Amino acid sequence: MGVAGCGKSLAGAELASRLGLPLVEGDDFHPESNILKMREGTPLTDADRADWLRQLATQLRLQRDGAVLTCSALKRSYRDILRAAVADLRFVHLALSEHQAMERVAARTDHFYPPSLVASQFSALEDPSGEPGVLVVDATQHVDRLVDEAARWLLGARTFNNA
Repeated sequence: MGVAGCGKSLAGAELASRLGLPLVEGDDFHPESNILKMREGTPLTDADRADWLRQLATQLRLQRDGAVLTCSALKRSYRDILRAAVADLRFVHLALSEHQAMERVAARTDHFYPPSLVASQFSALEDPSGEPGVLVVDATQHVDRLVDEAARWLLGARTFNNA
């Protein structure tokens, strides 16, 4: 979880591969109306995200042996929707500064999310560091290091197949 540009997709794919789990890419479940709003530079509202979060919760429930989900999960209420779907759900928060996120998003050429929306994500972000089942990692470190840290933490919490 984390703001745009924190590396959720890359780290999620690496973590899923490492743990032998399927990857559920949250962006793949946005309705076209959400994608159009974001492309136009309009931040999503809680109402815009509601059905999307319910779909992600359903996807998690369908993965009975576990999965790695990439999702911004910016607010505690969003994380609670996902927690209600899966007992003992864990979150790895890829944390970085607004400036670092802006630089990363601006450098992307193949994504619908514009740099103009980065500030809105930081405005919406409710720091999850005090919540149970949350690991905060420095998203500026090399992806291999943060995946190592996340995998060690997750494997300590649960035994995964093919890990």
